[in-house]
Amino acid sequence: MKSKFFYILFFALTINISAQETTKPQDWTSKGNFNLLFNQSAFSNWVAGGDNTIAGNVGLNYDLNYVKGNFSWNNKILASYGLTKSNNTNFEKKTDDRLEYNTLLGYKAEKNWYYSVLFNFKTQFTKGFKYFNNEEGVEKRTNYTAFFSPAYFKLGPGMLWKKGQQLKVNIAPATAKVIVVDKKFTEPNAKYFGVEEGENQRLELGFNASAYYKLAIMENVSVENIIALYANYLENPENVDLDYTLNLVLKVNKYLSTNLIFQTIYDDNAYQGFQVREVFGVGLNYIFKNKHFKSFAS
Repeated sequence: MKSKFFYILFFALTINISAQETTKPQDWTSKGNFNLLFNQSAFSNWVAGGDNTIAGNVGLNYDLNYVKGNFSWNNKILASYGLTKSNNTNFEKKTDDRLEYNTLLGYKAEKNWYYSVLFNFKTQFTKGFKYFNNEEGVEKRTNYTAFFSPAYFKLGPGMLWKKGQQLKVNIAPATAKVIVVDKKFTEPNAKYFGVEEGENQRLELGFNASAYYKLAIMENVSVENIIALYANYLENPENVDLDYTLNLVLKVNKYLSTNLIFQTIYDDNAYQGFQVREVFGVGLNYIFKNKHFKSFAS
């Protein structure tokens, strides 16, 4: 618990210190969207068969950016959570669980190039479970993950190339990565998300590359691509971690949209293979309009 408190405090102080770097007027833009997806399937005497299910997902994708002179500061918050319940299972199950914060500081070097410092934080909101059937065929579950277990931190200097806010590529060849877990999950297992038995954290140093690209395919249809690559110099650098997310939004009107989210992760410390997540649905969508404003840091 003390370790979790320390990292939360460090996270908060990082944001606060960055926000107070200047006392001059600051030019900001903010934009984003909040969506609520819901679907239900119900059957009664349906010859073809089917399971009654109910599912819902909520998501937030929010950007807060600052640009003034040669200095830029980009912030992105990604948060989502989803549950589904079927009449053929004893438990509601998560379809999504994500909390991520990205910040990227840049100081212009020349043309589209900037000296940069990145900070990334990722975890989940609630407990995660593994499901199985016992000898009587009854579904059971065991707790496998939780809030801040795992939690990932990245911090590293590098170079940023960007063309506006729609296309950015950052390369950070000396990025520190810390993986934090609840120690109870490492006992008696040999490793848990790469953390050794009896420990609660793992430190890595490696090469990090990330990119962001957003484009409008046609009117009311936009695609957002987010990718991050990481290679740990200290252990198996040939095993490159991959995290790619595609967000496709088809706007119906001011409040309704069709959303498709596709995410794939490769991290051999977590799973020996590709993890894939897909979320698709029609639901409520609230767009935070692109706003420009000035503020004074205290």
